Amino acid sequence: MRIVALVPGGIGEQILFFPTLDNLKQKYDTSRIDVVCEPSSKAAYQVSQSVSEVLAFDFKDRNSMADFGNLIGMIRDREYDVAITSSQSWITGLLLWLTGINTRIAFKGNNSLFFNCLIPRNEEQYAAYMYNDLLQGLGINSTYPELALNIPKPDIDWATAEQLRNGVNDTGYILVCSPFEDADSAYPADKWLTVIKDFREKQPDMPVVVASEPNNQNFVRTLSEKIPDIKETSPNNVGRLAAIIAGANLMLCTNSAPMQLAVFLQTYTIALFGSGEPIKLLPKSDKFLAVKSPSGSIEDIQPKTILEKVWQG
Repeated sequence: MRIVALVPGGIGEQILFFPTLDNLKQKYDTSRIDVVCEPSSKAAYQVSQSVSEVLAFDFKDRNSMADFGNLIGMIRDREYDVAITSSQSWITGLLLWLTGINTRIAFKGNNSLFFNCLIPRNEEQYAAYMYNDLLQGLGINSTYPELALNIPKPDIDWATAEQLRNGVNDTGYILVCSPFEDADSAYPADKWLTVIKDFREKQPDMPVVVASEPNNQNFVRTLSEKIPDIKETSPNNVGRLAAIIAGANLMLCTNSAPMQLAVFLQTYTIALFGSGEPIKLLPKSDKFLAVKSPSGSIEDIQPKTILEKVWQG
């Protein structure tokens, strides 16, 4: 069986779809599973264990008829038996109908005209479990699929060397991962400083490491200026980031792709939420604690609220 999955969205959305792909691979051991996703999200599949090929298509772009024609041609050429998608766009449905794929699985909704296998969408659960419900279209029932990643060995080796460089290989470490500065999920640096300083006072022997990325340099610079001996790491791909997260004793983060990596790696995590809903983005577990803004703005979360969650958790 040859299967194609169309998964719009960022890296976090791709990770949430991994259990669905893994379950397909386990059920159809010899099947080929390909994914169509945004160009910027292809990197997520560095840590996937089930996907044969990743095709890029910018779902958010104002695509021309030629762009759609090229994608239809790529899908037709691979002669898939099944298409499955998290998208509820009628355009996605029309596109798949034009490919001639016999089984086209999607969630039931107002725009599901061109799909022939529709599954009720239960949004009152962790998104990875919700996406897994799509497999009911193939007679596969798995309420709580395994959450797993496949970190490449070179990335594990890099993370081990990075821990040695920072002197945290024996002590363990707290990882702070706040990848955005100008988005809903950005938490102010001065409030992070309050949280980190409290950690250092209560656990002075536990190093704090901050993950540096291209889009949070001002944040990292602020922390380094105020806490000169804070550790810093710069994982430059998803595999390295996953390996660094896997080695942490605890991760403090915002609602982001690193949060989903931490969940799949079973790293103890405290995540800050602005407008997002924790029930949809975190599974029920004592390992993953959410701090939800009372106003819907992440900036309104007070450091003492985070610290209460930390020390009580």
